[in-house]
Amino acid sequence: MSPEIQTTHANFSVGDLVYHHLFDYRGVVVDVDPQFMLSEEWYENVARSRPPKDQPWYRVLVHSSNNETYVAERNLTHDTNTEPVDHPLIKEFFREFSGGRYLTGQQVN
Repeated sequence: MSPEIQTTHANFSVGDLVYHHLFDYRGVVVDVDPQFMLSEEWYENVARSRPPKDQPWYRVLVHSSNNETYVAERNLTHDTNTEPVDHPLIKEFFREFSGGRYLTGQQVN
């Protein structure tokens, strides 16, 4: 018998604008992990609300900041503000901003 494989569905994609409802900031998703991928030490020291590790986590560029964050899906909602995010690394990840989201210019499966 093969082990059961759990498939998770991410609610956000690369280029989506998101809002962190616990820490009151907006940003843009630049990477999606199907589950927590950092160290146990990072989780213990940084993820104080103890979000689930078996759900999607996102790398987010924070608006009006030089910061990047690693955020559990449960702490994010879609950003209702459709204005571009101000972050120095935007051009490293995205080709353009259109229709309230960022586009990479890369084909997505």
